[in-house]
Amino acid sequence: MGAGSWGTTFAQVLCDAGTPAVLYARRPEVAKGINAGHENVEYLPGIELTAAMRATADPAEALDGADMVVLAVPAQSLRENLAGWAPLLPPGALLVSLIKGIELGSCNRMSEVIGQVTGAPADRIAVVSGPNLSREIARREYAATVVACADTAAAERLQQACHTGYFRPYTNPDVIGCELGGAVKNVIAIAVGVATGMGLGDNTRASLITRGLAETTRLGAALGADQHTFAGLAGMGDLVATCTSPLSRNRTFGENLGRGMAIDEVIAITRQTAEGVQSSLSVLELARRHSVEMPITEVMVAVMHHGLAVSKVPALLTSRSAKPERYGV
Repeated sequence: MGAGSWGTTFAQVLCDAGTPAVLYARRPEVAKGINAGHENVEYLPGIELTAAMRATADPAEALDGADMVVLAVPAQSLRENLAGWAPLLPPGALLVSLIKGIELGSCNRMSEVIGQVTGAPADRIAVVSGPNLSREIARREYAATVVACADTAAAERLQQACHTGYFRPYTNPDVIGCELGGAVKNVIAIAVGVATGMGLGDNTRASLITRGLAETTRLGAALGADQHTFAGLAGMGDLVATCTSPLSRNRTFGENLGRGMAIDEVIAITRQTAEGVQSSLSVLELARRHSVEMPITEVMVAVMHHGLAVSKVPALLTSRSAKPERYGV
C-alpha cells in the first residue's frame, strides 16, 4: 500500500521471492505506467520492474484476499490512510510497516499507530528495517534487512515471503529497537548532510555517525529496546547507509541546508519525503519525556524548525561539556 520508491521496490522483492504482490498506487497514472510499461517513472525512472507485479489505484482491489498487507506511506499520513483502508483489511492479515518515522503529536511508532487504528494485536504487526536504499534493491543489488515482530512465527513467515537471492532478511523480536533505529537515523543523516554541505570532512562525519548511534541507543534503552539491536542492521547498518549514500534523501536534504539553502527552498525541491524533518520533533519530544540527552537531534530541530543558522551547528555541538563516551541509560 504505497507506490513510492520503497513500496514499489519491496513489492518487486516479494514477487521475486515467489510471493504474488499487488501494488496500490494512489494515482491511477502511476498504476497504469507500472502495468503497461513495467516502470515507475515517478519514483524509479529507468528501472525495469518485474512483469509479475500488478498495480492498481483501487485500495479494495489491492487488499482483496491479502494475507499480508505492507504499508509504505509517509509516516505522518499513515493514521489517515489506514483509517480509510481499515474496513477493507482482510481479517487475520499480517500488517507490515516499511515506514521509518515517529508520529507528530502522539510520538507513536508506526507499529503503535497500526495497532491503534486497526485493533490488531502485536503478534499481527511486523516491521521491516535496515540499510535498504530502494534504488539499489530495485536494481537487484545485494542487501540485507531485519524483519521484526513480537511473534516469531509471523516474523519467519515474512522472512520467507521476501527472501531472494539478492535480498536477505533476518528476524528480530525487538520491534521497538528496529523502529527507533529506522526513525532516528534519518535525523542523524540530515546532520551528516549538513556537515558535508558545509565542506567538513570525514572525521566530522564519522563523529556524527558514532555519536548519533550513541544517542539512538540511549533513547532505545529508555523505551525498553534491546541495545544489541543498534549494533545490527536496523541500527548501525541503516545509519551508515543513510548517512553516507548520495541516494539518501535525508542526507541530501541536509547537504542542501549545509550549502546555505533556506529550509523552505530545500523542502520545495525535495521530491520524496525526508522523514527526518518532521520526525525530528517527535524524536526530541520522546527524548525529553524520558530524560534522554540527544544533542545532535536537538540541534537539528533548532535548525529545521526554530531558525538556528547552520553556521552555528559545529560550535554548538563541540562546545558541550566534556563527558565520558558512555553515559546515561
